[in-house]
Amino acid sequence: MNEEPHVVVVESPHRDTASARRAAADFLTQHCPWADLDAVLLVVSELVANAVRHTSGWWRLHLTAGRESLVVEIDDSSPQPPVARDPDFGGGGGFGWHMVLRLASRVEIRPLPEGKRVQAVWDRPAAQV
Repeated sequence: MNEEPHVVVVESPHRDTASARRAAADFLTQHCPWADLDAVLLVVSELVANAVRHTSGWWRLHLTAGRESLVVEIDDSSPQPPVARDPDFGGGGGFGWHMVLRLASRVEIRPLPEGKRVQAVWDRPAAQV
């Protein structure tokens, strides 16, 4: 039986990091209860915050829940990929990208005509498919 994936889109002109997190939490509760809510919300927060901090234009968050996976994508106006930095325990950051890479099953970065897409994927545990 093929199910259509469930999708939600959050766009920057109308939303901030907190509203992106709320939208993600509502989406996961409704369409993807098997996913680790805390891990996904940390990744959403980090990706949106990075888009706000490191780009001068728009961003768009896409959440897609299929039968076997959850996909979190953020498109933004910067063509520059995220860069892992050494963590600065004095308050200078450098923790977020490492966290994204550890929490998701896999992460990909793809160029777009006007920016880039960062995609984080969580695979549904085999016992729950």
